Amino acid sequence: MVLWTIRSTRRAIINRLNRSILRAVHRFQLRLDRYKLVSKRTVRDKLMIDRAIRDAMQEHCRERGVSEMDARVRVEHYIDEIVPFFHVLSYYKIGYNISRAVIRLLYQVSSEYQDRKALDTLPRNDVVLYLMNHRSNADYIVAAYVLAHGVSISYAVGEWARVWPLEYVFKSFGAYFVRRGFHDSLYHTVLERYVQLITKHGVTQGIFLEGGLTKTGMMCPPRVGLLDYSVRTILDPDFTGDIWLVPVAINYDRVLEDRSLIMELLPDHERPGRLRQMTTVLHYLFFNTVRLLTGNLKRYGRVAVNFGTPISLKNWTAQNPDALRLPREERLPKLQQLAGRVMDRIADIMPVTPVPLVAAALLSFGATVVQKHALLELLDQYRDHLRLTGAKLVQKDRAAEVILDRAWLTLRMRRLVVREGENFVIQPAQRPLLEYYANSVVHLLPKGNLEMTMIPAAERDISLQHLGDAERTPLT
Repeated sequence: MVLWTIRSTRRAIINRLNRSILRAVHRFQLRLDRYKLVSKRTVRDKLMIDRAIRDAMQEHCRERGVSEMDARVRVEHYIDEIVPFFHVLSYYKIGYNISRAVIRLLYQVSSEYQDRKALDTLPRNDVVLYLMNHRSNADYIVAAYVLAHGVSISYAVGEWARVWPLEYVFKSFGAYFVRRGFHDSLYHTVLERYVQLITKHGVTQGIFLEGGLTKTGMMCPPRVGLLDYSVRTILDPDFTGDIWLVPVAINYDRVLEDRSLIMELLPDHERPGRLRQMTTVLHYLFFNTVRLLTGNLKRYGRVAVNFGTPISLKNWTAQNPDALRLPREERLPKLQQLAGRVMDRIADIMPVTPVPLVAAALLSFGATVVQKHALLELLDQYRDHLRLTGAKLVQKDRAAEVILDRAWLTLRMRRLVVREGENFVIQPAQRPLLEYYANSVVHLLPKGNLEMTMIPAAERDISLQHLGDAERTPLT
């Protein structure tokens, strides 16, 4: 009787979970990558018999003078570390609801497609790689949230997330872990073959081409390690589809880690100590928790995501025959060109939100004090230029006054700029932070010198702090 009860309860729980999974799939109209549901043990077994991994194990034994069993144990450890265990309910019931609550609490969210029809008509048997710029650790959540009604993304996650309970949570979301800067050819062979295995079976992935968070606000040069692993799947004779590279641009009115990122540009002796940094984080969490509980927490402005026109890898390989078959030293420069092309597209569709636009306008005067009427006039010029060039200005029909008002809410809250009558006064010590935001959109704005209204405080101030002259493009 007890055994029957246990079995009945187990069947009831399983049936309930299965019904919940089906409801989630239907609710989100989800394109579910079936290979994500394959057990971790099955993936492990496939990798353990993979020819490339076995050859790498033999090479590892010769180089290190270890036994085959030691190499096998090491490979099993790498596989256990890398391979996730995706669960639909974890992703869509827990992850999605938490991300929706957090994102809506902190930001207004908008998304736009440069060519929605091209994305909607991609063959179902083909593989899609979303290639993104990287401004915040929140990018993972924002992109997954925006794409939730249609597809779930697998990310490569750095070692920062390998702590309990983050490791368990990320793996249940389908994220796989990557050791950055780890020099072990055996490890990289295991990682490469895993990435190619999931790519071959159609798993949709998100890759941050910059390889790390931008510290200046400008996009960093692309790093093509994971891209190399993924795109070389097309060489597999059993893979008959195409791989589509989709540029994705993300921008914020406020990046949560902005001050910490800028501080990384400082020399070691000028950076605050760990205790002070921890105190700042705890202070931030405490006061924002109080604001949340008292109903006084204000949003940080807007986060915007834009999707570009997909690029066919088959078309690229037709134009660059045998490029992917070249030795690594010759192949990577070719892939750098491809990644550079994607980064250019990301730059072209970068969302222009109010704070970066107003920051660029304020800094273009090069002065401590900027008159409101001059700022509004420049914002009008910027808005018209962005419309004319087809740039992705968020809420492009808004007047310059409205754009300034929306940006002012964030600038005032963060004490970056103060207002005195009809003048805006840049806090000199906060200029690097304004520059960080302006750098994300300055490439889309018109170049040229301004005709300034010369008042004493409006003269160009060359003493203002900068984000780092060696690491930035001068603002006009």
